[in-house]
Amino acid sequence: MVQSSNGAVLKVLAPAGPVRGVALVLHGGKSQSREPVQARHLSPARMMPFARDLHRGGGRHGLAVWSLRNSVRGWNGADMSPLQDARWALQLIREQHPGVPVFLVGHSMGGLTALSAAGDPQVVAVVALAPWLGPASPTASVAGREVLIVHGTRDRWTSPAASLAFAQRAASGAASMQYVALRGAGHFMLRKVRLWQSLTTGFVLKSFAESTGAPVAPPPAFGDLLPESSLQVTL
Repeated sequence: MVQSSNGAVLKVLAPAGPVRGVALVLHGGKSQSREPVQARHLSPARMMPFARDLHRGGGRHGLAVWSLRNSVRGWNGADMSPLQDARWALQLIREQHPGVPVFLVGHSMGGLTALSAAGDPQVVAVVALAPWLGPASPTASVAGREVLIVHGTRDRWTSPAASLAFAQRAASGAASMQYVALRGAGHFMLRKVRLWQSLTTGFVLKSFAESTGAPVAPPPAFGDLLPESSLQVTL
């Protein structure tokens, strides 16, 4: 476990052998809050099953999984507190594993963070789960990146429509862009949890294999869930 000077914490699930890629997992939060994030808070705890699933799928092939616990719970306007924490984590990855591909996975505010941090030169792919986006969310950071956005149709905390609009705006500049609507699912990923995880892990493992040549493949059903030719899929 590594801690930054402002209180952000990184927990690392190391691979069985040399690191060939890093998945950085980012949790949600609040619009405004300077309260320090604790491990017991639901936002970081919610992402631990995703981190473990990624490690189970890719750890033996060289995929390290880093889980970031933000310094404070809020985005906090122009401060963009979690984005600063993510950039600290990406700097550590760059120092420890220069040149390896990085895959960002974020939920809610963490989805916004992941999309905003995607311009880092080592990032090759982003998974944004129920991201907190708006009509003016900029798309430049995902240029040249592979992007998957997953949103439940019954989300009342963040906007599925804003996520789809972002995907449509960003599609022309991204290396690939896919949007999945999960019918009947809400914001906190309690319904269809295995589907949320399967989409996330499958997408990351596919990108990991393509960018490194690692002998790992997503589950056979992944291609049926997410056809490569489709911008928008409803499950």
